[in-house]
Amino acid sequence: MLDPSGKAAFVTGAASGIGLGIACRLAEAGARVVLADIRAEPLEAARAEVAKFGGETLAIITDVSDQASVDAAADQIEREWGDVQIVCNNAGVAMHGEPLEKVQDPDWNWVIGVNVYGIIHGIRTFVPRLRAHGKASHIVNTASIGGLQVNPTFLTGPYSMTKFAVVALSEALENELKETDIGVSVLCPMSVATDIHLSERSRPDRLGGPTERPENHFMGDLIKQGLSPDFVGQYVVEAIRSGQFFILTHPETREWIERRHSRILQGYDWADGIGAKIGAWPVAAAKKERA
Repeated sequence: MLDPSGKAAFVTGAASGIGLGIACRLAEAGARVVLADIRAEPLEAARAEVAKFGGETLAIITDVSDQASVDAAADQIEREWGDVQIVCNNAGVAMHGEPLEKVQDPDWNWVIGVNVYGIIHGIRTFVPRLRAHGKASHIVNTASIGGLQVNPTFLTGPYSMTKFAVVALSEALENELKETDIGVSVLCPMSVATDIHLSERSRPDRLGGPTERPENHFMGDLIKQGLSPDFVGQYVVEAIRSGQFFILTHPETREWIERRHSRILQGYDWADGIGAKIGAWPVAAAKKERA
């Protein structure tokens, strides 16, 4: 559990959307906020907005898909501010509306580069630094409700695959840090009013460059009535304060997760029957023998 007041917080994807919401609410809670994003002009505008809540702010252009860029951001923060105690690996991009067999390598490289390697780079850069300074700290990784189930209505396979990875990375990180004073949370929202469906416009050159993906754009109408990023940011602040691991912002998705877990348990029931039939599982075989 950690009080954000007075702590230096690093937030990626902070120029808009959930990242900006997190940055604003952390500043409101008294944190000194470093906003990181790949887009220079929106980043400075976001920094000015966050600064309205008082306290220090710093904006650093950062490409989370590039380890060296994240390392350089961390180095700059330490030079100017000292130790970071809150790390929000939030930057993410959309990859919707296209069947898996049609997604080409440049798109795979981009969505994995940002959504998965962005988290990996944040972990590799900051966890050793958090361990070294030894102060109470917290890491928040942004996944999605798509990291806990795959929506059967929309073509979200590549995106969901990366967000499942974020959940797994976060669970593994929590396990590895359980003997430390470093907390971990994973953020799994559903629909939030952001511009994530336009994220391909800031695609870095080495991952294919800026482009237009009309396949993503159907999401714009779906999410414009979504939860405000400010509310999501407040969930994150409260999770940091309370040490909550899963940050679930949309209670209506409970049924989706229950349905998925029920299907997994049904798989065990099926396997138990097959195991008894062929004598493969000791427990199943024992049940067969008793019968």
